[in-house]
Amino acid sequence: MHEGLTEKFYKKKLVFSGTVNFRADTVVLPNGKKATREFVDHPGAVAVLPVLPDGRIVFVRQFRYPVGQETLELPAGKLNSDSDGLLKRAKAELKEETGYTAAKIRPLLSFWPTPAFSSEVLHIFTAEGLLPGASCPDEDEFIRTAALSLEIALGLIKRGVIKDAKTIIALQAWKIKLLEKK
Repeated sequence: MHEGLTEKFYKKKLVFSGTVNFRADTVVLPNGKKATREFVDHPGAVAVLPVLPDGRIVFVRQFRYPVGQETLELPAGKLNSDSDGLLKRAKAELKEETGYTAAKIRPLLSFWPTPAFSSEVLHIFTAEGLLPGASCPDEDEFIRTAALSLEIALGLIKRGVIKDAKTIIALQAWKIKLLEKK
């Protein structure tokens, strides 16, 4: 890392505690002055890009209250604790939201969705060798599935239908991976 850019932790202030925590920490800046950094302290999450034998990708449709709209996105879920295994959580989310189980689940990439105001790291996996089954969403989740080709999904991004960041990033990474195989 570059010298002169690092902010150092000084004091933690918990503003709200829930499924995620909201903090307003005090930091010491490189010039020695203090500043407040407000952010979501997030345990992290996983997402799964489920690929059917014919190459189509399984998406979930659900209503997202913060944006007031139905979304088309990849199955995903927040980690419950630091002890949650990423692969275990990815398999669970795939089953819960789509009903599918996978013969192969592999890491695709990890990224920070919003590093300016959240500590969340999102880990994306690909799932292949899918076997259908019954979904078992959480009691407060109302989900429908849709299977689309990569080309159609990329077109929906271009048209502004798919706006979910993890889904856009995962689809682009999957396309790159497929191009590398050629």
